[in-house]
Amino acid sequence: QVQLVESGGGLVQPGGSLRLSCAASGSMLSINDMRWYRQAPGTQRELVAGVASGGSTNYADSVKGRFTISRDNAKKTVYLQMNSLRPEDTAVYYCYGRIRAPYYSFRDYWGQGTQVTVSS
Repeated sequence: QVQLVESGGGLVQPGGSLRLSCAASGSMLSINDMRWYRQAPGTQRELVAGVASGGSTNYADSVKGRFTISRDNAKKTVYLQMNSLRPEDTAVYYCYGRIRAPYYSFRDYWGQGTQVTVSS
């Protein structure tokens, strides 16, 4: 019943910016951690950024100073603002959320992924 839907991916040139959005839909009682992961061809999925329910954030070293994660609890949405994009940022980006639905304990949910391509 709970779904995470990403949007905002696309093609951008090096140095450009892009903002990803991930909206949670369905019946839910609360949302705990929300994170962005990415996976490039031939690589393992890696954590890009995370934001806890209290607002604390963490970032991979490769994106610190360039990416910003934020959340809007009223809209049940998490964002990833990506600036100064590099070709090595090219990957499929996945939204993750730890969410409690009615009558259930917290469980993991994943979005379908959105492609980000940085190329000139």
